[in-house]
Amino acid sequence: MEVSARSRLRVRIQNIAFVVLFLGVMGLLAWLSTQYTYQADWTAGHRNTLTQASVRVLKRIAGPVTITAYARENPQLRRRIRNLVDRYRRAKSDIRLDFINPDTVPAQVRQLGITVDGELVIQYRGRSQQLTQLSEQALTNALLRVASGTKRRAVFLTGHGERAPLGRANFDLGDFGRELERKGIAVRTLNLADVPNIPAGTTVLVIASPRVNLLPGETAEIVDYVKKGGNLLWFHDPGPLHGLDPLAKALHIRLLPGTIVDPAAVRLFRAPFALVTRYPPTPVTQGMNLLTLFPEAAAITIDGNHDDWQGGAFLQSSAASWDTTRPLKGTISFVAGKDRRGPQDIGVYLTRAIPSKDVGKRKSAPGSSARPRSQRIAVIGDGDFLSNTYLGNAGNLNLGLKIFQWITHNDRFVDVPARTAPDRTLTLSASEEGIMGFGLLFGLPVLLLGSGIVVWYRRRRR
Repeated sequence: MEVSARSRLRVRIQNIAFVVLFLGVMGLLAWLSTQYTYQADWTAGHRNTLTQASVRVLKRIAGPVTITAYARENPQLRRRIRNLVDRYRRAKSDIRLDFINPDTVPAQVRQLGITVDGELVIQYRGRSQQLTQLSEQALTNALLRVASGTKRRAVFLTGHGERAPLGRANFDLGDFGRELERKGIAVRTLNLADVPNIPAGTTVLVIASPRVNLLPGETAEIVDYVKKGGNLLWFHDPGPLHGLDPLAKALHIRLLPGTIVDPAAVRLFRAPFALVTRYPPTPVTQGMNLLTLFPEAAAITIDGNHDDWQGGAFLQSSAASWDTTRPLKGTISFVAGKDRRGPQDIGVYLTRAIPSKDVGKRKSAPGSSARPRSQRIAVIGDGDFLSNTYLGNAGNLNLGLKIFQWITHNDRFVDVPARTAPDRTLTLSASEEGIMGFGLLFGLPVLLLGSGIVVWYRRRRR
């Protein structure tokens, strides 16, 4: 082709047009990338994609959700949190994630009871839920609990020297009661001498360590409440039952005399406390792995004949502990024949299906959801562990919240199947490892050297 000024101009115009069109297409693609998103999970088992169970939970949550991560300036931890939450944000765009260094807000950390670096606080419509486990199953269930609009009412019995749920004395449960209110549980008090009946809409009746005897009519009302399917949480300190013997008989339990002594606690605190470091596999303490402290705890047993109740112990003292009725003065040591060896049950739970003839007898309050068709009871041989004095020790607050979460039926659980990669481990015997090591260290270099010599020799013969 003859090269002329005209042909050169045509080529230049074509080049300019190509550059303009190329840049235009790139700009259009860049704009489209801001309007539309496409992601593909190529991992085995789709391990970076939410399961359908989690997606269904997110579809049921209307409105924004705020997740605050109390994590120190640890890039790996924060990246792990962000990657987990981003999976939810891809399915629900109005989930907001904020990071706060707990070292910069110590007062806020104490108020919220943050105990783990990387703990999440999930907030939705004035309700909150805290999470210490970073997994899809844990986060999905936490979102499900915080999104529940069910009105829950914890009614604390008063009038017999019980621990006040919002009191500020060391003996009272004020700090814990305010924590319950922050979790969306309405805290109320009830004096059966003023109001002869337990109000309708009571989610759980709490008996918090009475110090004087209840009247026979009051005990009868509580027993009737239990027989008709009411949930009950009973804190009992070592000593007399204060008129609640008929209640213990109705529940087929025995609260043993004496106080549990743990030698580890005596060594650490110089006091007859009980420590719980391991928890039986029960729905009450599911996921609990923090040590808890129980000052002056009483042992509890469940009688063999317990009708249609099901349950067992969810709190047990250590095998080294013992139950003693002797005065706790001077040197505290085990005495064979007088003391009972551990482990001793400190907390027991009972559950049963509510008899059909009793369903509906206690109508729910207006605006509350229908009463669940299962009844839940928890009896704990100590009330001090949630008092203002001891609430901040170890995992006492976490345990108290778990107990209330279970007993108020706020433990609905979504089973998220684990997604794992195919078997990626290679198990070798000692001889196989030796062969591979020898081959890499000596065999491969010799092979490469031999190949080079052969190539050099052939080229030289040409």
